[in-house]
Amino acid sequence: MTSRYTPRRPPAHEEQSVRGVRHHLTIWPGSDPDPLFLLHGWMDAGETFQFLVDAMSDHWTCIAPDWRGFGRTQWPDDGYWFPDYFADLEELLDQRAPDSPVTLIGHSMGGNIATLYAGIRPERVRRVVCIEGFGLARTHPEQAPGRYRKWLDQVREPPEFANFSSVEAFALLLQRRNPRLSAAHANFIARIWAVDAEDGTVRARADPSHKRVNPLLYRRDESEACWREITAPVLYITAEHSDFLQRLGEDGTAKSMAKIIAGLQPCVIPGASHMVHHEQPESLAREIQRFLAET
Repeated sequence: MTSRYTPRRPPAHEEQSVRGVRHHLTIWPGSDPDPLFLLHGWMDAGETFQFLVDAMSDHWTCIAPDWRGFGRTQWPDDGYWFPDYFADLEELLDQRAPDSPVTLIGHSMGGNIATLYAGIRPERVRRVVCIEGFGLARTHPEQAPGRYRKWLDQVREPPEFANFSSVEAFALLLQRRNPRLSAAHANFIARIWAVDAEDGTVRARADPSHKRVNPLLYRRDESEACWREITAPVLYITAEHSDFLQRLGEDGTAKSMAKIIAGLQPCVIPGASHMVHHEQPESLAREIQRFLAET
């Protein structure tokens, strides 16, 4: 029998137009009307914050959008550029929390969006929890020709996601790739990440265009300039076994980031790799709630 996860706090689901794109929102109402905004990473979806929300107090109202082209949010016709996430987040905040600074909790890509936005619009952000959101590796101008060539190749032959025979097969793959993931959690995540294909298989619930390389090189100096403008306290969470941090190196360490972000508080979650909110939600919830109480 397949192991199933039963949410302690079943969410509500809403759709909302954000800059002309239909966005899907997962919402966990709490006794505090001021929401925490949960921002997912690449290829994830807002609903997989369920384990974290279940481990937190019912006091907190949580809103988790699916970014454009991910999860159940619409695929835009004009592709994807990273600044669109800032504009989408800003309109969502204007609609859902127009009168006060907000708390952003972001994982991976969502953590990068949260910290960059906190520097771009410091007056709109009360505090930030950045989970494994390190930025990317530094690039050099000499990499530009190869990057443009790769992008042109992918425009000509668009990348695709693999199909799987069933949701259960997809869940087994998730466990093989991440042995720290329980069977119940893997099955829950697979059912959110997968959608039925016309041929009876399942495929990833995301636009394959997200696999296309960005033709513009990442400029870390510009990200650091944004981070220096942050005025909110930042809980900077890394995983004990983070393969992402190992690849990035010194730039992503809390010691280096604390030289850039004045209000940074470092935190390491033991027994976790990059997908902290899937693997160690109870430990993560304790650290986040401690930070929220202190700030």
